[in-house]
Amino acid sequence: MNKPVPPPVDRAAASRAAVAARRARASVKRAVATHARSAVDVLETAWTQTEPTPEGGLRVRDLLLSVPTMGPTRVARVMAELDIADSKRLAGLGVRQRVRLRAWILARESRGRRGPASRLVVLAGPTAVGKGTVSTFIRENYPEVHLSVSATTRAPRPGEVHGVNYFFVSDAEFDRLVEHGDMLEWAKVHNAFRYGTPRGPVDDALAGGQSVLLEIDIQGARQVRTAEPNAILVFLLPPTWDELVRRLIGRGTEGPAEQQRRLETARVELAAQDEFDFRVVNGDVSHAAQEVVDLMELRPIEP
Repeated sequence: MNKPVPPPVDRAAASRAAVAARRARASVKRAVATHARSAVDVLETAWTQTEPTPEGGLRVRDLLLSVPTMGPTRVARVMAELDIADSKRLAGLGVRQRVRLRAWILARESRGRRGPASRLVVLAGPTAVGKGTVSTFIRENYPEVHLSVSATTRAPRPGEVHGVNYFFVSDAEFDRLVEHGDMLEWAKVHNAFRYGTPRGPVDDALAGGQSVLLEIDIQGARQVRTAEPNAILVFLLPPTWDELVRRLIGRGTEGPAEQQRRLETARVELAAQDEFDFRVVNGDVSHAAQEVVDLMELRPIEP
């Protein structure tokens, strides 16, 4: 059966739209080539806009070719190292490909600057997903990461150490920190205890060229996005809902009523994942930790 042929007026409109799209993509490439825009800015636009954009429709290969001093041979090598096919467009990249491409471009753009580029990465997710386990693995295996220590009004759990896992403070001390503007973010979690991130150590680390990891709750992540728009927000997911339930019950730190309350909260929290820049599944702690570390540019592919 022959395919229907669109009427001439439709073909003409489609042709004009295609020409306009090509011109828009060409304009993006010229802007990168002339330093009017950074390649990172192109990535951010391609990955944050919900509607189709010229940036999202741009092939990764064409973006790299528009970067000054990047020729076809070098681009082909980089594409192979990043494991990205020539036909791939920015909007069509998977999470791991986006992480690798962003890390490579950030590393390249940071060359010639004084000191390494620093990034603020926020790790959040539902209760019992393993945020603390992943951040502990990072602290123990990636000493170059500055892992922010949160303050909380709850009591320590078995094995937790003041100043390492959290700063355990009284309600009065927490009030003082908030009143003096010394909290980057804070929230009341599970209608019980307050958690917050002291601002000073984060600002000092970023100013010194270190990348900083915040392991916080979803309310806090939203506050950080408002206070620090360039922060990278990572949502940690469980492999399955049943696994999340198993982890919550298995840790044995809450009674049945509190467990049920936290599971109800977790369902609401899972619905917030689309607000985040990246999603990482915590099926294996070391793999999840590596994905988070990759976002901090600590092990980029050599430019």
